[in-house]
Formats: sequence, structure tokens, C-alpha cells
Amino acid sequence: MIEETQLNMMNPFIPRTHEGEGESDPASEKPASPSAALTRAQEVEKSLRKRFHKEIFSKFAKAINEYQLVQENDRIAVCISGGKDSMLMAKLFQELKRHNKFPFEVEYLVMDPGYNAINRQTIEDNARMLEVPVTIFESDIFESVYDIEKSPCYLCARMRRGHLYSNARKLGCNKIALGHHYDDVIETILMGMLYGGQVQTMMPKLHSTNFEGMELIRPLYLVREADIKHWRDYNRLHFIQCACRFTENNTTCAPDGSSDSKRMEIKQLIARLKETNPFVESNIFRSVENVNLSTIIAYKEHGARHHFLDTY
Repeated sequence: MIEETQLNMMNPFIPRTHEGEGESDPASEKPASPSAALTRAQEVEKSLRKRFHKEIFSKFAKAINEYQLVQENDRIAVCISGGKDSMLMAKLFQELKRHNKFPFEVEYLVMDPGYNAINRQTIEDNARMLEVPVTIFESDIFESVYDIEKSPCYLCARMRRGHLYSNARKLGCNKIALGHHYDDVIETILMGMLYGGQVQTMMPKLHSTNFEGMELIRPLYLVREADIKHWRDYNRLHFIQCACRFTENNTTCAPDGSSDSKRMEIKQLIARLKETNPFVESNIFRSVENVNLSTIIAYKEHGARHHFLDTY
């Protein structure tokens, strides 16, 4: 097994730090406070280099390295919804650009699918404060799916992704980056099993089926949601909760994180399981890395179904 320090030395995306840098005593930690010498954006950037280097930046860089998400001469559209995950991802890409070992370019892309005025202003204010140079384009997706009764969320997600691909291509990009994190991955695995009757996962990268030559990447794949929330609160940041018209009246998550969604049910289930098994999250994550096809009744590959009796 490669030790953390060895990994950092091997990974070209992880900047070297001085001894003790990035470590903190949780008992003595205090929230970030304004500094006369630093802008708000610089304070946030400093927190990623020091306080959250191990928990966030190193895992971000590890995912990029392990899954080969960023390659030479890529032009990546970092897609920003205005929530904590995508805004963190934007800052991480800015930090990555300061340490990259080969040339690649980044665009910061915001789609307004029909936000209310408060949410739109919150996104613009945060981008300005965090010094993220966003390109904003508008669509009427919320209006299009608002009266759809069957699977409006699925349709909205598909339409939003299509618009992102299309506008990213107009900017000369060959990849779009989305802000899904580690917890999204393990929740998706369980949701597929318990509600979909299938074993699948959220992949770290995908080829687009409708936009030839383009890919989707998920650089926060190994970053924990709790660490993202800690980063947000440590820096006193305020983001919108969701891009959905059905919930847009709430500009931030409820303090207890309450929701009626199936994903929240799975999140709560995992939390209960963790009370008796501290390794349950990592075991769920690794389960799709250790699939033994000789013990599977049937599986699908490229649309074709294979049954164990075919070769029994």
C-alpha cells in the first residue's frame, strides 16, 4: 500500500507542503476571520492549501491522477450550479492550474435554467467574491419541465446536461466537469440496488453519447461531503441549495438537512449502518471495484445480456 506521503510525492497535481502544513487540531480550530492582507477569495484559497489540503485538495488531485480525468491540452468546462460542491470544484481547478505540470485550459460555465432573482444574484455574488470568472448562459428548462408529472427530475437533469455539453462545445471544450462527490457515489450504488433492482455506480468519467468527442468527468469523486460542508462553514460561505424551481424558495440547505427524497432516505440509512459498522461507506464504494462475474447470475455489457448458464 502506498503511504499518503509517498502518494503526494508521486502525484504531479499535489503541491509539496512544508512539514505540518495542512494539519490542524480540531479542538483548537477557529472559523476563518477576515484579514486586512487577504481578499475573501485569497482566504478561501489559503484554506485549501493548508487547513483542507489533506481532506479536500489531495483527494481531488488523487481522483484526477487515478482516473486520468485531466490530460494534456484538455479544455474543461467546470459546470457551476451555484451550490457548495460546484463552487468548491471551481476553486480547486483554479488551484490546480497554479500547479499543473502540463498545459490545459479551464472555462467556468454557469447555466441559468430559470432561477429566481435571489438565486441568480447569489451565484453571481459568490462568483465575484471568490474571483471565479464565470460565463453565464440562459435556458428555459425549468419552464419546460414544470408541468411534467412523470419523472420531471430525470428529464430536467438530461436537458441540463445536454445544454451544458452544447455550450461547453461552443467554448471549445472537450470535457465538462460536474461536482458529484464520494457520498453521491455510494448513495447511487445503494439506490440502484434498493430502488432500481440493479448493480451500478456513478462513473468517474464517461464518453458523451450525443456529443461526439466530448467527455464528462467528476473530479470530486473521492471527496467526502462532510469535508465540503466543513470547508464551506469554516470560510463562512453561503450557497444556494438547489437549482430546482420546486425548492428554489430555500436558498440554503435546512439545518437538519431534511428532505423527502429517496436519496435522503439512503443517506440516513447509511448513517444508521455506520453506527454499528464504521467501514460501511468504504465497503459500499469498494463493492463495485470488486465485482466477481463468476458469482453473478446475469450482467449486461454494451446493451447485451449475459447469463451464467451461457458458459456453464
